Amino acid sequence: MKNIIKSALFLLCSVCLFTACEDDNDSNPTLVRPATFKLNTPAYSKAYTDLASTQAMHFTWSQPDYGGFPVAAQYQMQFSLSGNFTTSVAEAEADESGNTKADYVMLDQIYNGCEGDVDPAQLAKGLQQIAQWDESEVPPFTNITARLTADFAGDTIYSNNIQFAVVPYYVELKDAPIEIWWLIGGDICDGSWGGDYGKCVIPLQPIEGIEYDKKTGKGEIRWIGYLAGKGFKLRGSMDDNWATQWGQGNTFGTFVKNDGGSGNITVPEAGYYEVRLNTQSDNLYVTAYSETPKVFSGMAISGTFNDWGDTEMKPCFTYDGAQNHDWYVVQTFAAGDKFKTKEAGSWDYNRGGDPILREDGLYVFGTQGGADIVVPEDGNYMVFFNDITGFIRLIKQ
Repeated sequence: MKNIIKSALFLLCSVCLFTACEDDNDSNPTLVRPATFKLNTPAYSKAYTDLASTQAMHFTWSQPDYGGFPVAAQYQMQFSLSGNFTTSVAEAEADESGNTKADYVMLDQIYNGCEGDVDPAQLAKGLQQIAQWDESEVPPFTNITARLTADFAGDTIYSNNIQFAVVPYYVELKDAPIEIWWLIGGDICDGSWGGDYGKCVIPLQPIEGIEYDKKTGKGEIRWIGYLAGKGFKLRGSMDDNWATQWGQGNTFGTFVKNDGGSGNITVPEAGYYEVRLNTQSDNLYVTAYSETPKVFSGMAISGTFNDWGDTEMKPCFTYDGAQNHDWYVVQTFAAGDKFKTKEAGSWDYNRGGDPILREDGLYVFGTQGGADIVVPEDGNYMVFFNDITGFIRLIKQ
């Protein structure tokens, strides 16, 4: 990178503002790329900062000297346990082999001025991402190194390093929530196009064996069930006034995203279909499903919370002519409760399995006779279940 960067915008302004002062052009300032800038050492660095009890960690710094220009740089904090800033957590997570190890983390918070607060909870999570401590391995205190980045016009420079000590704590790391879209329409649930979960809309499901982007949650999701040809759409959010949606183009099989003028997706004939959406490549497929699943008259959840009796689930699909395979119920669980989904009044059909905990809830790819599902914490949960795929999802209310 050259040490002197000419600012095209500044020169253009100079032409407009100083056309009568051509003799002064040589004295116009030029934008200088500084080698570094100063991050100030906070007063609390002389003591141990307890990340669990501290509300905010305040940092101040000096604006980099860009040769007299009052530039609008953006700043971000980086932290390291070793003092090295070679490989970031984001870079390590991008390595699918898992062989790359991170030695620093860059926090997401962006600052536009010369001071800012760091969230201790985010720092604790970042340290956990670097160290990968087991719960019993978290040290009583640890020394960390901090520095600041300044980004202007795509060029990044780094501050000096400062050191201080913190009291860390264990953070259970979770991948980003899988990006989930919701089915709604005349073909879905009660057919009302309403917004009530379970009664009017249902979520598409993650697919076992599919890798999802750990940071964005993007990947393939699906739903399998009966469509009567009454029309439906997909929504990315139920509270964004239809800003995110998938609808139909001129003909069935042509689908468009975020087009307020799109039509309802209408299958050519009633039957079973798979709706499959790749949120990474933005491809939607609605294809006929070759099997004809059993239609159950009732489904229940059964576990330690009800002495392994039946708490009946509600059918999602209740419109005229619906063949329901999606169920839901709201249930209060205590941490450690175990349960399964099952056919009401019988154990001939039951689904269980090992839960996958993510930021947006708990997922289970249920199998016949699978393990009891253990609830991780107290709370009221909406439990969704699809009896074709066996997928179970818990959303904490």
